[in-house]
Amino acid sequence: MGTITGALLSKPRVFRCIAIGVSAGGMHALSTIIPALPKDFPIPIVVIQHISPLSDNYTTRYLDSISRIHVKEVDEKERLRRGTVYTAPPNYHVLVEEDETFSLSVEERINFARPSVDVFFESAAEVYGDSLIGVILTGANSDGSKGLKKIKEEGGVIVVQDPQNAEVEGMPKAAIETVTPHFVLKLDELAPFFVKMAKHGRKKTELIPENI
Repeated sequence: MGTITGALLSKPRVFRCIAIGVSAGGMHALSTIIPALPKDFPIPIVVIQHISPLSDNYTTRYLDSISRIHVKEVDEKERLRRGTVYTAPPNYHVLVEEDETFSLSVEERINFARPSVDVFFESAAEVYGDSLIGVILTGANSDGSKGLKKIKEEGGVIVVQDPQNAEVEGMPKAAIETVTPHFVLKLDELAPFFVKMAKHGRKKTELIPENI
């Protein structure tokens, strides 16, 4: 597996959400990760991908058609549920509220993007604290870096795709320069990593980095 920071020790933790930020190159990245997850994967996954305001969100429908886990677009006031991958609708920021329901916003673009990875990451960090896993994948700008910093401050786990393995290295490189990740992983390592983290809360002998 890719780079891991910190010493290893036994530290059970139940993760309640995985937040993924992705931009250019996202179709290949997501179609590698999501179909590799089991149908009973227990952690809700929220994908914030930079897409055109006019997009029909083909990626969501395609991923659902090739995956065992359910993939759907976020609905306003919808509650996050296990066994589901949620994708951001075009031209909306996505946030999660204290009651673990989604809210949508049309406030100004952040880093020229709506949806913004930073917006979701920061709201999720407030709600989930150390039970959140924040992930940055391939992309061309720095969106998500600020949000990752917030996730780490709240005790969450930070994962970044290896820039050398990314289709577009900008977002992963910016993330690594902004906040030291706990894990830097290649694309094909991410789904097995998610599965391991999902099991970790139930198996006290699992090993994870000391500094998470």
